[in-house]
Amino acid sequence: MQEKIICKKQNGMIALVLILLALIGSVALIVLGASNPNLFFLVFFGMLLAIGSCICFAGLKVLKPQEALVLTLFGKYYGTLKNEGFYFINPFATGFNPAAKTKLSQSGDVSTNDAMEIVMNNSNATNPVNRKISLKIMTLNNSRQKVNDCLGNPVEIGIAVIWKVVDTAKAVFNVDNYKEYLSLQCDSALRNVVRIYPYDVAPNVDTTGDGIPDEGSLRGSSELVTKRIREEIQSRVEEAGIEIVEARITYLAYAPEIAAIMLQRQQASAIIDARKMIVDGAVGMVEMALERLRQNNVVDLDEERKAAMVSNLLVVLCGNQNAQPVVNSGSLY
Repeated sequence: MQEKIICKKQNGMIALVLILLALIGSVALIVLGASNPNLFFLVFFGMLLAIGSCICFAGLKVLKPQEALVLTLFGKYYGTLKNEGFYFINPFATGFNPAAKTKLSQSGDVSTNDAMEIVMNNSNATNPVNRKISLKIMTLNNSRQKVNDCLGNPVEIGIAVIWKVVDTAKAVFNVDNYKEYLSLQCDSALRNVVRIYPYDVAPNVDTTGDGIPDEGSLRGSSELVTKRIREEIQSRVEEAGIEIVEARITYLAYAPEIAAIMLQRQQASAIIDARKMIVDGAVGMVEMALERLRQNNVVDLDEERKAAMVSNLLVVLCGNQNAQPVVNSGSLY
């Protein structure tokens, strides 16, 4: 289904004036025919003119900026009004938008439900439904999902998708409800992409598909992950006339059942890295101390005394507490 823009001038005001004049003329015909028995047939024409004028009121349409109205005429696609203004169209053409009552947890279409999910607004079923389609850029916040990463660890992740409708005909006719369709495709695409990456950098993991292990991860490669999520969603909603402007990760954490264990693992890894840095620095300082003593001929140490000195220096430099040396006032030997 291809979008067809109705290229008409904004003739709504002229049409409104003509309709009002027709109503005034119909009243005049009815009064004239009722007052003169010989012209009673004018009452019939006046009534027809009044009915026709009332029907023409249905052809007056007002569009605000960044709004569109998909029109159908006796079940066929009539066209789309896409520019703001006051229009007059075929009064039998009606607006069609199957997603008019669907509320998403997003900007411009906010549901009162705290849960980030699709909610059908049936509480105001008696109110007239706005069939217009918003062309504004909107942000969809889907609910957090629990997904296993490539290592099998359960993680909770949530995304915000910035999107807009670019083809109203596809959005209305190609899918049953383009808002629900978008939300479901976001969930599916998110799961497919998250399964490719580990939560944190892991060895021997290929996230690019080239057969070479890399350092991609959900936590460290957020820009790359969100780019793949956006491309995945875009490929799925192309037929619905929707453009995905951007996708961003709004929440990322281990699932509660393994969060404590993974925290201990991260702490242990951090302690090991810190100890390694301390030992590397201490060894360098010991080497420098021995080299300076040798160059300045401060003291001549044999191998046994060097080993004792290295041991003492490493204990002092690598210890968690301040050293408490024992002072030897006697001979070195």
